[in-house]
Amino acid sequence: MTALTPAVRDRILSLPSTELPSYIYDLTALGEHAASVRAALPERVELYYAAKANPEPAILAALGSYVDGYEVSSGGELTHVAKAMPGHPLAFGGPGKTSAEITAALKQGVERFHVESVHELHMLGDLAGRITPDTPVAVLPRFNLAVPDGSLAGSSLTMGGRPTPFGLDPCQADTVIRLLTDDTYPQLEPRGIHAHLASGLEAPEQLAVAASVVTWAEELAGRHGIRLAEVNIGGGMNVDYTRPTRRFDWVAYGAGLARLADRHPGLTLRIEPGRALTAYCGWYTTEVLDIKHSHGEEFAVVHGGTHHLRTPATKGHDQPCSVLPVQHWPHPWPRPRARHDRITLTGQLCTPKDVLARDIPAAGLRAGDRVAFSLAGAYAWNISHHDFLMHPQPGFHFMNTGPAPEAERNVS
Repeated sequence: MTALTPAVRDRILSLPSTELPSYIYDLTALGEHAASVRAALPERVELYYAAKANPEPAILAALGSYVDGYEVSSGGELTHVAKAMPGHPLAFGGPGKTSAEITAALKQGVERFHVESVHELHMLGDLAGRITPDTPVAVLPRFNLAVPDGSLAGSSLTMGGRPTPFGLDPCQADTVIRLLTDDTYPQLEPRGIHAHLASGLEAPEQLAVAASVVTWAEELAGRHGIRLAEVNIGGGMNVDYTRPTRRFDWVAYGAGLARLADRHPGLTLRIEPGRALTAYCGWYTTEVLDIKHSHGEEFAVVHGGTHHLRTPATKGHDQPCSVLPVQHWPHPWPRPRARHDRITLTGQLCTPKDVLARDIPAAGLRAGDRVAFSLAGAYAWNISHHDFLMHPQPGFHFMNTGPAPEAERNVS
């Protein structure tokens, strides 16, 4: 079980049953968390938000005072974020970019391109020469680098350090730098290196990866006699769904990045967290429709399911939750009630994989009670298979419970 703030609890209980299931986002809590992250980072670390984690316009806007820009990974995200946050810097990443997407990004004036392959570099150079011939285009090739032994061991999702479709093989590095520094594509400016290798890492592992990436990048730049202005070390800060009150150690991470920056004067570091910024501000709330007893176990069927909140099915975990008892029972027949101390929460889909949380302590849970699933502010609604069985979509409610904190920077 997880604790709810009084404001979120009151909002959930105030919703009529006809407005369930719903997502509740506490934008004030999001601002407070983002402000603390920004304050922990040194001046020479830029903070971009990976919009794929949660692209709701209200979420993007709530982060606007604390981030330096937004990372997008498709033409659709590019259009959406540019409309929601006009004038804010954008970085365009992701594998398999199409010529139509690159064209749109060039016309939009995207700040930086994270190039994933030699073919993509040729395509970008050709299009930039025809669309924006007088405007330099900043390029950060993304490389799938080897890292120190054990530094990715705790990863929940690995995009590098082994064979994957993400980024360039390091053996192509010299070819890529030569293409960026000869006269083949004069519009392209080699700004730095990008290397997002894994997700789900704690601060010590993140710092070990960062140091390894920076060292490799500076050795590459030194071989070619070019100035390395930026290194993007990606995101992937751990969010622990088994311990929802525990958060990534941003203070230790910021201090480590400050030491790394001090060893490399003139170098700007950039990070692109997504989940670790927004997960904590969101709840998926619903009500229990029925209690079912089956072969010695009990199941609570809730309104909605993994077609609204796919995260537990995708990651194979139990989504943290809180039960909110509701006294009112409008029907004349007996109210279904749990007999055991532990119960599994499932949704309405016709598949045994529609499980939100297994074997949770919920003695006395009844039909009509409400359940709030926490850590639902990232990779939740936006990655779910909404149209399976064609159930209605959830509602969306955005709360402001107080003034937004001022953005601060750590100047160390």
